Amino acid sequence: MEPLALRAWNKFYIFLTVLFLGWLFYLLAPILTPFLIGALLAYLVDPLVTQLMRLHLPRLLSVIIIFSLLFLVLTLLVLLLIPLIQTQIQNLMDALPNIIAWIQDTALPWLSSQFGIHEPSATSLKTTLVEHLAKPGDNGGNFFNTVLHSGFVLVESLVHLVLIPVVTFYLLLDWKKVIRGVRNLIPRRIEPTTVKLIKECNSVLSAFFRGQLIVMLTLGIFYSTGLTLLGLRIGLILGLIIGMISIVPYLGVITGIIVASIAAYVQFNTFSAVLMVWLLFVIGHLLENMYLTPKLVGNRIGLHPVTVIFSVLAGGKLFGFFGVLLALPAAAVIMVWLRYLIKHYRASHLYQ
Repeated sequence: MEPLALRAWNKFYIFLTVLFLGWLFYLLAPILTPFLIGALLAYLVDPLVTQLMRLHLPRLLSVIIIFSLLFLVLTLLVLLLIPLIQTQIQNLMDALPNIIAWIQDTALPWLSSQFGIHEPSATSLKTTLVEHLAKPGDNGGNFFNTVLHSGFVLVESLVHLVLIPVVTFYLLLDWKKVIRGVRNLIPRRIEPTTVKLIKECNSVLSAFFRGQLIVMLTLGIFYSTGLTLLGLRIGLILGLIIGMISIVPYLGVITGIIVASIAAYVQFNTFSAVLMVWLLFVIGHLLENMYLTPKLVGNRIGLHPVTVIFSVLAGGKLFGFFGVLLALPAAAVIMVWLRYLIKHYRASHLYQ
């Protein structure tokens, strides 16, 4: 076969391989979540194992020490947070009827008068409920199917929880072997360039993940403490949720300020409480954008906030929760490769 035809066939073969792997990942997305979380934890913790190995400890012992410390920290967090979260959930359940009543009696009539939005009446809700209850056979079957599906979901979640530490442990133990095996699969001709790009991806991802995790933890503690000090009964759980979803730019602060404002107004029935909530979120947003993100994350991922939002939404749409977890790492890797391709394109005869 002529060299030109051989190169064309090699490129077509690589394209088919990438296409097949993408299709395979799409099909296996529902079961990949524990493996992805385990790989992510192993990736984040491997530098600690490497540090212990520099003290002349065997890798197995280093992994056991780090894994035991991780398990101990997570266990302590669960033991400390579960009673608090249970109390917060009970407070939320107690406040929910008042919030729903405020939305129905105050917010919806105001929206209806200002913007002409049709508000659902109690009569229409009652009619809908009666219509559904008038079909006992169908609803009985739906109820049975719902219970059965919920049971399967519970078992699947428990299996995932068991798989995550197992996958993390074995990946940590064989991390260097896995990396070496992947490297040996790369064609020798492009191996130096590919390894260089992978190292750049690794530096971007490691810096982003560690920085972003610290930002999320700091924001969660800040908003939980601030809302609790303001007297909001659901301040702790709301602050933790804001911290977790703040990985998506502006989503945490927008969601938090809406929910916290409604909860504060319903609980205290004064606009001054809402103003205090707004002031807290202004301070938190300034802290995040002027200090935490520039200092801890910076521009390491190289993505515009709009691109980050699109990546997370697209990943969730295509692959569900697995896609949300994979979205930002995949976007960062794609950006590294795009920068490489653009650099070579500008140096090519086509651009000149």
